[in-house]
Amino acid sequence: MSDFLRWLYVHYIRPQLDAAPPEEYEAHLSQLENGLPPYLREDYARVREFTALHAFLLGLRTGQGLPRS
Repeated sequence: MSDFLRWLYVHYIRPQLDAAPPEEYEAHLSQLENGLPPYLREDYARVREFTALHAFLLGLRTGQGLPRS
């Protein structure tokens, strides 16, 4: 991953994820984050970063083909 993508995640994507209302996912996210042993929490954070970045990039790639409304 490039340095820019890491910067983008830290300064834009992660704050957006933290600010999003979890609604029906709140219990599941809380159970996952709090139920992990300490040695797996870092792995979870890295997987979350990877998934969020690639979802963002997919949105950029597929969004180019969408007509403007």
